[in-house]
Amino acid sequence: MLTTELLHNMDAFVRLGDEWDALAGRGMTDTPFQTWAYQRAWWRHLGPGDLHTIAVRRETGGLAGIASLYVVDGVIYFNGCVEETDYLDLIAPAADAAAVWAAVMDCLHSEAFPAWQGMDLCNVPAESPTRTILPQLAASRGLSFSTQVHEVCPVIELPDSFDAYLESLDKKQRHELRRKLRRAEGAEVDVYTVGVNADLTAEVDDFLALLQKSTPEKQAWLNEARRAVFQEAAAAGMAANTLQLLFLSIEGQKAAALFNFAYKNRIWVYNSGLDPNNFSWLSAGVVLTARAIEQAIAQGFSTFDFLRGSEEYKYRFGAKDTLIYRLHVQRD
Repeated sequence: MLTTELLHNMDAFVRLGDEWDALAGRGMTDTPFQTWAYQRAWWRHLGPGDLHTIAVRRETGGLAGIASLYVVDGVIYFNGCVEETDYLDLIAPAADAAAVWAAVMDCLHSEAFPAWQGMDLCNVPAESPTRTILPQLAASRGLSFSTQVHEVCPVIELPDSFDAYLESLDKKQRHELRRKLRRAEGAEVDVYTVGVNADLTAEVDDFLALLQKSTPEKQAWLNEARRAVFQEAAAAGMAANTLQLLFLSIEGQKAAALFNFAYKNRIWVYNSGLDPNNFSWLSAGVVLTARAIEQAIAQGFSTFDFLRGSEEYKYRFGAKDTLIYRLHVQRD
């Protein structure tokens, strides 16, 4: 038998801190975005209103599931939804997901949980058991359910060598990429990964400066709250050895950057930065991404995940779409 405890706001991260990541690491959707540090950072700086976290426990007291949710205008959302977080889900092992979701739904229908009329759960991966479990639970409670593809997350399944990767590309793209890499070899180009002895705050600031230069849209998107999330996520990732902050510099000047997570045999490309006005002849963003793929293969990673968005450049690198869904539950 499972029991639930409803925790509010930051109390959830204090009370569950010692158990959170052990459960998330066994979760059906195990990504950097389910970790205690990321969930806490997002809520601290971007969360609206109040956070309501349902902790689901076994009879023995062990943690079986976490549903971290907030309510705005009568609609329930996952903590992290929607812009900054690429994958979201109930935190529970796949084998326990049905029972944990049932316990969560019991809590949602109790007097202790704030009033709500609907659920809007974003960024649920295609393979998540939630997509099968939730419509069944909704039907059993007389709730309506609907779903749609929310976005794509293009990924590359990495081969054993960079040469094999290049051979997997379309002939035209392979030729273009090799040409750009040769051009970079002839220039004063350096690609490096920020290490544990670096001034991480300053390095993240440099990354964010490049992010803002990339496009007008990114410049408008990067507010102080999102800056704080980047800094906090970077510090936590460095401590956990999952941060991969890469820079490409030309003649000593930083020209491109990638803010990645190296987590569970996968590289997660969280965001990028580029100076489009200097050294454009070198295609710095393309060169850096190619070097990041080469490094991922050399280090034995199996997947290079570009995360949300169907930008054309991702497909030029050979990425193939995976899907994430948005799930809606509505009280009649």
